[in-house]
Amino acid sequence: MIHDLPQEILEDTLILCDPCDVASVSQTCRRFRDLIYFSDDNHLWRALYLSQLLDDPRICVDQAGRPTGSGEFDWKIELQAIARARSVLNEPKLLREGEIVSILRTLLKLVTNTRPISPSFSNYDDISQNLLWTAAHLRKHDDYFLDYPLRSDLDATSEEIQLRSRLHAYFGVTHGDVKRSARSASRAYVYSLRNYSDANLYGPYMMDYSRKVNWVHIQAIHHIFALHTVNIQEYDAFEYAIIPMSMPHIQPILGDVSDLDGETDWAQVEGDWICSFCFCDHRDLLGNQSLLLPHHTEAYPSFFESPMFREVFRSMTVKLKVTKIDPSVGGRRPTIHFTGGMGDPTTGSMTGFVEMTSEATVRWHFVSGEAGNSIWCSEGIQVGGVRSLYGVLGTWTTIFHDFDDPVGPFWLRRLVG
Repeated sequence: MIHDLPQEILEDTLILCDPCDVASVSQTCRRFRDLIYFSDDNHLWRALYLSQLLDDPRICVDQAGRPTGSGEFDWKIELQAIARARSVLNEPKLLREGEIVSILRTLLKLVTNTRPISPSFSNYDDISQNLLWTAAHLRKHDDYFLDYPLRSDLDATSEEIQLRSRLHAYFGVTHGDVKRSARSASRAYVYSLRNYSDANLYGPYMMDYSRKVNWVHIQAIHHIFALHTVNIQEYDAFEYAIIPMSMPHIQPILGDVSDLDGETDWAQVEGDWICSFCFCDHRDLLGNQSLLLPHHTEAYPSFFESPMFREVFRSMTVKLKVTKIDPSVGGRRPTIHFTGGMGDPTTGSMTGFVEMTSEATVRWHFVSGEAGNSIWCSEGIQVGGVRSLYGVLGTWTTIFHDFDDPVGPFWLRRLVG
């Protein structure tokens, strides 16, 4: 009988099974339950995890580029969480009340801890298995797990909303994103003056002086630029749009070093970049008073659905040079100061710094202008892992921050190849 087989053969057989089937086997008898859940070692669960189409966690790094595989890894708990997330992604009706936050945490843990990629990335075979797995499962029901309306009662401070928005920004374009109403809502969020003040540094941060990323804001910026890079109309059928701002491009880039702690230009600032930005006639926004109110109104996106609304999308090259490296403070990486020329031929200048925040987020701050006059002030974050191909998303306004000053989004990404 199967019960009489040696433990090693039983384990080798179970390793060939799906984790959910292994869980079912454990319910058949006490011997299998003890073998699966109360073994003296992690051999079975480690082998089960490594048999999945996922990255080996022992060679992964976090988004700051630091190795994650040096500590203890609970193979059983991690795989059980992933298997549960997979079941829910495949069949949303299985989602239990109050479970969505744990599912989102599991997915974000997968996509923020991946194997790094080399600067010579040129083949999609090099893409993290964690990213491929998550994107493949999310696309089946992206409207259920990622899309939600930017409405008047939206609580952007809730963990669920922040987790959904973060995962959405990493994922890329959803089927809900191509709807005209959704695009208008994102534009309304980004261009509305009420979403900017000293409290969030006039950038995509929470309105509490914490400098924590507001992922609702970042996802709205992503939405604006994503639909300038891919031509998908509201009723077009598509599986998954691989664009420069999608999951295959959030992987951290380390090169030949095991981590970046010993690197001075750890964010790879020096080099050639492309800066894209969007703007609209701000006088039209000032004429629509609902966009200036401190509280949301139901009608505010309607202005951006009007045929009169015009949004301009432009790009320019930027050549950046590191000018100074500050000492490391509090275990964070050193602050990198830079300057650069904008345009080809150069017509403007940019000066700023890159730092690691308390959340291990890479923050970019810079001012820019022409003829030596600084006019524009920009705040943004590197989306995804350090040095990722995705680039930096943020917002620009004037250095004066007057009540009637314009605001808009920018996207800064490194030139490759």
